Amino acid sequence: MSHASEVTGQITGEMLIGRKAVRGAEQALHAFNPATGTDIAEPVFGSGSASDVDLACKLAQTAFDPYRQLPLDVRAEFLERIADGITALGDALIERAQQESGLPKARLEGERGRTTGQLKLFAQVVRSGQWLAATLDSPLPERKPLPRSDLRMQKIPLGPVAVFGASNFPLAFSVAGGDTAAALAAGCPVVVKAHRAHLGTSEMVGRVIQRVAQEMDLPEGVFSLIVGAGNSVGEALVAHPAIKAVGFTGSRAGGLSLMRVAAARPEPIPVYAEMSSINPVFLLSNALAQRTETIARGFVDSLVLGAGQFCTNPGLAIAVDGDALKGFVAAASEALAAKPAQTMLTSGIYSAYTEGEGKLGATRGVETVARGADVTGPNQARAALFVTDAQTFLATPALEDEVFGPASTIVRCKDEAELLQVAEHFAGQLTATIQMDATDVAAAQKLVPILERKAGRLLVNGFPTGVEVCHAMVHGGPFPATSDSRATSVGTTAMERFLRPVCYQDFPAELLPQALADANPLDLWRRRDGEITRS
Repeated sequence: MSHASEVTGQITGEMLIGRKAVRGAEQALHAFNPATGTDIAEPVFGSGSASDVDLACKLAQTAFDPYRQLPLDVRAEFLERIADGITALGDALIERAQQESGLPKARLEGERGRTTGQLKLFAQVVRSGQWLAATLDSPLPERKPLPRSDLRMQKIPLGPVAVFGASNFPLAFSVAGGDTAAALAAGCPVVVKAHRAHLGTSEMVGRVIQRVAQEMDLPEGVFSLIVGAGNSVGEALVAHPAIKAVGFTGSRAGGLSLMRVAAARPEPIPVYAEMSSINPVFLLSNALAQRTETIARGFVDSLVLGAGQFCTNPGLAIAVDGDALKGFVAAASEALAAKPAQTMLTSGIYSAYTEGEGKLGATRGVETVARGADVTGPNQARAALFVTDAQTFLATPALEDEVFGPASTIVRCKDEAELLQVAEHFAGQLTATIQMDATDVAAAQKLVPILERKAGRLLVNGFPTGVEVCHAMVHGGPFPATSDSRATSVGTTAMERFLRPVCYQDFPAELLPQALADANPLDLWRRRDGEITRS
């Protein structure tokens, strides 16, 4: 049952700072419809300034202690009511997101379900209290040569978090997406910078969060939504002393820029940036011989899904050369040629894809083997498939650059040793996939240890697009896939990015947090003197 008392779908072009709607006084912005290649006339969005960022951050700083000290049930209810409010927006939200993204209705409805589902999953995790990692070590006053104090530890939130909405997921990686859900669950107020690609969608969702916070009488500043025309607003947000961590999904250039700003602060802060990945797919020989067409069709379907605008898009396939690989190239080329061109999210993304795909095709030693159907409208990506050999790939660093869209390269290796050399050559990835049969186990056993060092998620006989929101998911990986390979941006352990441990030594009972009290009033599973117990 929805808790929301009001469902308006209101879009005014204002920012949401604390409990107020604020008209940005800087550059006027229009939302953009990539399917038509035209601006959306109304409303006009006002871009914010450094003073707007300062106000939002100071409100978040003031809200931090009151918010993190609320009962866990209240924090969980906040997340659940946001989810209910997003659902209650109904078709109005989907229609606006379609206008601003060019994505089909079914895709956006699924993304909305993922967004609300992850909010409710984090609510369950908050209530469980396991993320507190409550740990108690009893005093040993008689220990020789020195006694041991009473030591207790729990995790607490870092502080206000800056979240940058992503271009490719208007809902699931945006205003109420995974970074925001994880930060609010951890007890951190959030200041979101809306992505320029979906201003109206962002405001609609932001108003839900703002309204629920007011209805629950949460501290003002627990959530704010900022709009910015260029880089200055985002940089001011990351540089603000109230901000203690950053969540970002986007380009490598954007992530590195924010990392530099964060590192240059008097108090450097972590930037959890998910940036670029080409997600290699290794086609082992026996699987490729036995399932040539099936693997080829699955590969192409994954490649063109969502116009290839997924960070897990399979941008590379690697296999030992031979008849099976030739069959794979032929089957993949046939499948790709039938794929229609698809509207990309923004004209900028379309231009970058066209440029990147063109450079791939023009690279010495790279052959263009297939293209998708011709474009029929503005900002449409035509899928492309290329082939090169391992030595060209190893000698050409540009072939490792992410091309954000439906383009992929097949790498021919002369033997298994060269395939393993290619695997060792990779920089960090979000995913790495192995297509294998039972008779490929020996080859896979050599490959897996390499891929463990290279990627955050390893798949067997699947394809990397599709990231499940659950407890075991890892959506991260070594640089440059992400800025910190120890973290995930999807799944319940995403909360860990916004927490830190605090030890309480010889505290009187009156000052102990509830999670560490002897009576265990929160009824938590805790580690007491090394044993997991509910006592």
